[in-house]
Amino acid sequence: MFKNRRGWRTGLIWALIIVFAFTMVVGCSSNGTPGANGGAADKGTIEVGYVNWAECVAVSNLWKVILEDQGYKVNLKQLDTAPLFVGLSKGDIDLFMDAWLPITHEAYWEEHKDNLEDYGIWYEEPARIGLVVPSYVTIDSIEQMAAEADKFKSEIVGIDPGAGIMKATARANEVYELGFNVLQSSEPAMLAALDKAYGKKEWIAVTGWSPHWKFAKYDLKYLEDPKGAYGEAEELHILANKDFSSKYPEVAEMLKKFTMNDAEIGSLEGLINEGMQPVDAAKKWIEDNQEAVDSWLK
Repeated sequence: MFKNRRGWRTGLIWALIIVFAFTMVVGCSSNGTPGANGGAADKGTIEVGYVNWAECVAVSNLWKVILEDQGYKVNLKQLDTAPLFVGLSKGDIDLFMDAWLPITHEAYWEEHKDNLEDYGIWYEEPARIGLVVPSYVTIDSIEQMAAEADKFKSEIVGIDPGAGIMKATARANEVYELGFNVLQSSEPAMLAALDKAYGKKEWIAVTGWSPHWKFAKYDLKYLEDPKGAYGEAEELHILANKDFSSKYPEVAEMLKKFTMNDAEIGSLEGLINEGMQPVDAAKKWIEDNQEAVDSWLK
C-alpha cells in the first residue's frame, strides 16, 4: 500500500513539471517569441490615422492586416483631416495612407511638412475631385447648375467640413456664383443621400472623388469645371511622421513599394461595400492577391 502511494506521488510530481513547462512555452510565445502557429514576434505598435473615406478605410485596414501578420501591432484612429495632420506632425500618429496632393490637402501639407515624410504615390491612376451627378441629369457643367437650382434644391451634398474637397466646393460655389447651400455631413451620409435620390431619379449633386466604388455601383458623371475650381488631377500619397523611418525602417521600405491600380483598389472597396468588415475584406483581398502583397514585402 505504501509503495502504491509513493508511485502516485511520483506521478503527480511529473504531471506538475509537465504543466509548468507547457505554461512557460506558451508564455514565451505570447510575449514575442514565435509560437507553434507561426506568429511573428511583437515588433512594436504603429498608429495609423485615417479619415472615413472609402479608399482610406480600405488601404488603412489592408496595411493593418499586413503589418500585424509581420508581427507589429497596429492601431487605427479615425479623425477629421485637420486633427489627423496635427497628430501626424506631433508624432501621435505615425502614418496617413491617403493624402491628396498637391491640391486637396495642400494647406495641411504646407503647414506641417517640416515634420512629415512623403513615401510617394500609391494609386497608379490620376486621382480626381469634383462635383458628381447621376448620368440622367441633363447638364454637363458646373456653369449650368445655377439655371437648374430648383431641381437641385439649391444644395450640394458634401462630406466632413475639414476635408479639402469641401474647401474646393465652397470655392466652386463662389467662382460660379451658384448661391447653393453646401451641406456638411460625412461620406456615409452623402452616399445615403445619393442612393435615395438615385432610386427616385431625382437630381442631386455631391462632392465626389476617384477612386471610389460609387462609380461602379451607380451611373455617374463629373460635371465639367471650366474655371478650374477643383484644380487638376491629383495623386494619393502616403505620409509619415518624420521620425517613423528611423524607428521602423522595414515598414517604411514596404510602404514605399506599395502601389494599387484602379481595379485593385476597386475590388477591395467592393468587398467592404458588399457588407464585409474592413479587416475581413482586407484578409480576403490579400488571399486573392498574394503575389502583389509579396512584391511590397520583399
